Amino acid sequence: MKFQGFPEQALIFYEGLEADNSKPYWTDHKAVWESCVRAPMEALLAELEAEFGSAKLYRPYRDVRFSKDKAPYKTALGASSQNGGYVQLSARGLAVGGGYYHTATDQVQRLRRGIADDVRGPELERIVATLRRSGYEVEGERLKTVPRGYPADHPRADLLRYKSMVAWREWDAEPWLHGRQALAKVRGAWRAIRPLSEWLDANVGATDQPPR
Repeated sequence: MKFQGFPEQALIFYEGLEADNSKPYWTDHKAVWESCVRAPMEALLAELEAEFGSAKLYRPYRDVRFSKDKAPYKTALGASSQNGGYVQLSARGLAVGGGYYHTATDQVQRLRRGIADDVRGPELERIVATLRRSGYEVEGERLKTVPRGYPADHPRADLLRYKSMVAWREWDAEPWLHGRQALAKVRGAWRAIRPLSEWLDANVGATDQPPR
């Protein structure tokens, strides 16, 4: 199936789910989700696979075991690729992202060492500045102050406060979402985010700590 965009019914489906996040609504409209949300997203990811690797869709069901919010369904469909990033469709439109969303203690330490390094740190600084000039938000979990062991006047003090780092961009629901331009938007965004992902892979990498 060739990607042809996300139909208007996909946005209408999520508008309805936000208003009525219930099993009866889901059951009555699941066919719309399958044909207008899931199928186009799978087609989008299939066309991006050659450049960014295989991808997976996230489950539409929320884990409510430890949440006060017992709404059973997610009001967006998200997916992530092996070598690209994250993409999400909701009633508001399309969003993309990439980077390290969650980090363990050893990863945070390596991130800080990379930022403090006189070669690798300025490289990350340039990557972040380029992303922000291009309309991306660079976010993540951050400390209120520079971490212990680093001077408060460090030239990259702001970056040193990060414990995780992601680039993120959102587009409102506009007519291009219903055509192949949506594919070009995601491809372009993942390419723009790639330098950040590559820097993090090279300087932070996966955690060495055993899973909990």
